Amino acid sequence: MNEAPEHSKKRQKTCLQVATNVTEQKHHVTRETRGKNLGLCRGFRGCTVWLTGLSGAGKTSIAFELEAYLVSRGIPAYGLDGDNIRTGLNKNLSFTPADREENIRRVGEVAKLFADSGVVAICSFVSPFADDREMARKIHKDAGLKFYEIFVDTPLDVCETRDVKGLYKKAREGVIKGFTGITQEYERPQHPELVVNTDGYTVRESTQLLVTLLEQEGIIPRSLRDVDQLPELYPSEASEADALRHEAKSLQALEISTVELQWVQVLSEGWAYPLRGFMREDEYLQTLHFNTLQSGLDVSYRENHSVPIVLSASAEDKQRLEDASALTLNYEGQAVAILRRPEFYYQRKEERLARQFGTSNPQHPYSKQVLESGEYLVGGELAVIERIRWRDGLDQYRLTPNELRSRFKELNADAIFAFQLRNPIHNGHALLMQDTKRQLLERGFKQPVLLLHPLGGWTKDDDVPLQVRMAQHQAVLDAGVLRREDTVLAIFPSPMMYAGPTEVQWHAKARMNAGANFYIVGRDPAGMPHPDKQAYPDGNLYDATHGARVLKMAQGLDSMEILPFRVAAYDKTASRMAFFEPQRKDDFDFISGTKMRTLAKTGASPPDGFMEPQAWKILATYYQNLPQA
Repeated sequence: MNEAPEHSKKRQKTCLQVATNVTEQKHHVTRETRGKNLGLCRGFRGCTVWLTGLSGAGKTSIAFELEAYLVSRGIPAYGLDGDNIRTGLNKNLSFTPADREENIRRVGEVAKLFADSGVVAICSFVSPFADDREMARKIHKDAGLKFYEIFVDTPLDVCETRDVKGLYKKAREGVIKGFTGITQEYERPQHPELVVNTDGYTVRESTQLLVTLLEQEGIIPRSLRDVDQLPELYPSEASEADALRHEAKSLQALEISTVELQWVQVLSEGWAYPLRGFMREDEYLQTLHFNTLQSGLDVSYRENHSVPIVLSASAEDKQRLEDASALTLNYEGQAVAILRRPEFYYQRKEERLARQFGTSNPQHPYSKQVLESGEYLVGGELAVIERIRWRDGLDQYRLTPNELRSRFKELNADAIFAFQLRNPIHNGHALLMQDTKRQLLERGFKQPVLLLHPLGGWTKDDDVPLQVRMAQHQAVLDAGVLRREDTVLAIFPSPMMYAGPTEVQWHAKARMNAGANFYIVGRDPAGMPHPDKQAYPDGNLYDATHGARVLKMAQGLDSMEILPFRVAAYDKTASRMAFFEPQRKDDFDFISGTKMRTLAKTGASPPDGFMEPQAWKILATYYQNLPQA
């Protein structure tokens, strides 16, 4: 080989300088999540989104939020962050003008390869020089690929207040030379595709501007658009409710049960969106066979929906009502809703039970209700006369998905992790929730918020009643075991079905509709003992690990990350609940539900550190006042 010219040798020597003022940025999307969703959305969408602006402007936060948004909707995307690139591909480059140009050239070429493969490349680089950014654009233009320059126009004084790395301080002290915005000029883009000002806006609000641009450009299909406000099926004006009441009086009526009224509430508040009423037969079949629903006219995307939400009718009801264009739903003689364009179809009960529950055993608690219901199902769109209220002293906890979304916004939440439960909270649960928050903070989220969301619909007779559970949960909050400042305690109105891995998908999907993007799942979620204790070796209806495993594979839950439940037990050496360590298993005691109930009924106290004392007192009082069998 010919020896390099002298000026080239000098440049090579300069390139060996290593940048030390960089920090690796953690992605919000795990490799597992990315692999599960890659390419679910049909069509070529490869392009490059180039975010430019001062250090601290918010480029990386927006880039990773956009990346998570796209990947969750099946659009392959990858964030190329300036600090990450400089710790790997470009670690031999300094911050001289020549090396900065080479840095952008290399990134432009890499982004082009990503875009050419069908991936949305999201580049977050200060890239202060207009010529360098134009070079990156030309690389894409020459390859016939779309390139979007996004100017994150955040004022310098705001950027300095966000200086968690201390770079501006070092630059003003002269420790860092050639720092953009202090001793190095930033050349503002003259004709960017979009200008984003992050001052006074949340990361999600800023990212939404990019989402809108990519929708307009056809990169994001409009069918995947987020719904800011879920449609609610009851009127907001009293005059509309009066009109519905007047109409209901003129229609033939169908009496519904308490559980069916709970489903009316679920549907009307938007938990089951995009369902707008009780399932018609096609929707019922999709749910029963695929655990999903077709999303509008876009057959390439399916919403997760794993449980039938149906209304039963007797043969006599069908004969009386099947020619009606609408009918009134009555609960305890009072009109609660109108069902429009009713469609009656036969209910094959054994098939439904076998597919939904994995058994048609009549001793399964929810199966009993199905077997005792009418021979037919009737579907149709709902117009609910007014919001469902139970007037049991707990309605203030029954927040709708839209109300929860508003509450999370008030709290400035950038991560919402949901915890579903139908049992009292012990300190092991609290440990799990505290540890989840810790993990989210370590991943770069600033304000994770817990949605503590006990199930509030029908449960089997031996479960602790909702009134007692809510008082117990409130005592846990009052004691400071969980922080009020970043915990929202609310009631999930769905009935419990005890359908294991099938039902846990419904629990996750409903919380996703409420704005949650993380879901904690434990062992044997929605499970129960098999009615026939001899059916399986462990005596349970479902495998304890299947719920969590199914959730991670389920279609249509792509914008929610599933967080596995770490097993906690009572550590006898420390007198507290702790995560179980198999290597010292003899130090741990697993306090089962049966043992807990026995302690409560007999007036005995659990070990110190098992449950907050006032919370235990509430639970023990309930069990001690139960009638003796």
